[in-house]
Amino acid sequence: MPYRFFFIVLHASWKTIVSFPEFNFDAFLMNPYLYIVGTLFFTVFGQIVLKWRLSGLKVVLPEGMTDKGVCLFKLIFDPFIFSGFTSAFVASLFWMAAMTKFEITTAYPFMSIAPAMVFLIGVLFLGETFTIGKVIGLTLIIIGIVVTVKY
Repeated sequence: MPYRFFFIVLHASWKTIVSFPEFNFDAFLMNPYLYIVGTLFFTVFGQIVLKWRLSGLKVVLPEGMTDKGVCLFKLIFDPFIFSGFTSAFVASLFWMAAMTKFEITTAYPFMSIAPAMVFLIGVLFLGETFTIGKVIGLTLIIIGIVVTVKY
């Protein structure tokens, strides 16, 4: 009997400790900054997939202009490359939605985060070179974003 009482008290205490406020998913989806995040995600995803796939295929463009066009046209039908183009299209849809909620002078500085994201992903996953000049440049970009959006 005392064990049962202890269990009930413990259970009631646990419910109090771990009770979280209701997460309003609809309000989350209505947040206009989600449009900017979607634009950034799909823009960066598309660029990274294109670079990763083209590097994996070891594509070397031919010399002639017509041959280059034919080579690039054939590459479009690779599923990964096609997903990169599709990602760019989806990013455009997110950007159109963002433009209904923000002034362009407010929203566009956030797009400057894309080079920083591409730099980090490129260095970590694609073996791109890491230089102090790139770090300084990206730091200045981020400072510019903060100044532009904040003031």
